[in-house]
Amino acid sequence: MPIAPPARLDPFLSQKLRFWSLVAMVLLIYVHGYNLHPRYLQPFTPVQEPLGPGTWLQYLLANGLLRFRIPILFAISGYLFARRDGAEPHGQRVRRRLRTLGLPYLLWSGLWLLVLWALEHFAITRQAVIDAEISPFWPRQLLSQLTAGELLVRWLVLPAPFQLWFLRSLLVYNLAYPWLKKLLRHPKVYFSVAGLLWFFMVPLPLVEGEGLLFFGLGVWLALRQVDVLMPPGWLRLLPLVALWLGVCVLKTWLAFHAGPPFSTPLAVGMLALHKVGEASGILVAWFGLDGLVRWCMARAWFRWLTGFSFLIYVLHVPFVNYATELALRYGRAVPHIHLLTYLALPLLIIAVSVGLGALLRRVAPGVYAVLTGGRGLATS
Repeated sequence: MPIAPPARLDPFLSQKLRFWSLVAMVLLIYVHGYNLHPRYLQPFTPVQEPLGPGTWLQYLLANGLLRFRIPILFAISGYLFARRDGAEPHGQRVRRRLRTLGLPYLLWSGLWLLVLWALEHFAITRQAVIDAEISPFWPRQLLSQLTAGELLVRWLVLPAPFQLWFLRSLLVYNLAYPWLKKLLRHPKVYFSVAGLLWFFMVPLPLVEGEGLLFFGLGVWLALRQVDVLMPPGWLRLLPLVALWLGVCVLKTWLAFHAGPPFSTPLAVGMLALHKVGEASGILVAWFGLDGLVRWCMARAWFRWLTGFSFLIYVLHVPFVNYATELALRYGRAVPHIHLLTYLALPLLIIAVSVGLGALLRRVAPGVYAVLTGGRGLATS
């Protein structure tokens, strides 16, 4: 018997999903553009810089207010994938996801390896390559220092542009969807276990507790046909905003005044504040900013920009790392160079990503379609 197609999305819900898919990518750059020391942000990372308006703002944004961006992307992905449940056999969906997720993942991971190899052969960027902390798995290391096997791992599993881990994990969740769906038949057990894995940041091979929790949440909401535009009855927006701002400000204050080194109880406390900030940030963003969504999506230029979310995502790292290193190295005499770099560089990266995407889509739409998995071919 023919399979019924999924019901059409509510028009405003469709706009809202497109809006947050773009905005979350923009926020991602402002998290990865953090340029204080130490660079690698964890929930309990201290600040080894003097306290000032610029350093305080950077930490508040990058390790506080903006940290909901990956959870909301996972929830959106799970919701959209589950909405097509039953519309076609799972094997057919897997083949499509291999083309729209797996192939772009491999191509961009390989392309960035080639770019990094080229950068290492230019004197002006070689030291920046050495100094830039590309990822927690690959700090201060040149491609020439890796064996063939390590290069293969960097291509397939631990890509140099570390943001690609999201595509890798998303592909795993899509492939495992039938088993994930079975586990969600017991939501109390599933969300209890996934919530603990997320809260304590338990490392899992190829998947992360963050994805298990929020991708699973999106799937569960779609399968139960929950009206995600309607705030739940228990939600009170103003107290929630106060909670979100309060925990992020408190965590920022602790990062400057309570260490390093942090004691274990203090680190756990900062972890708890971080997770409360993530969860409350998602709710505030999703249910509290509908006016901003409507305003932006009523503008043709903004709707046009939403077609380049994927390009912004795949291009911003390691571009932001090396550009930051070069800006700080050669702009030392510029007043407030750390803050100016943090605020302005993401805008430059967005402009370059969108410009390259628009040019490639115009002159080589077939190549653009392969590199983006078919995303953003038509935007209105």
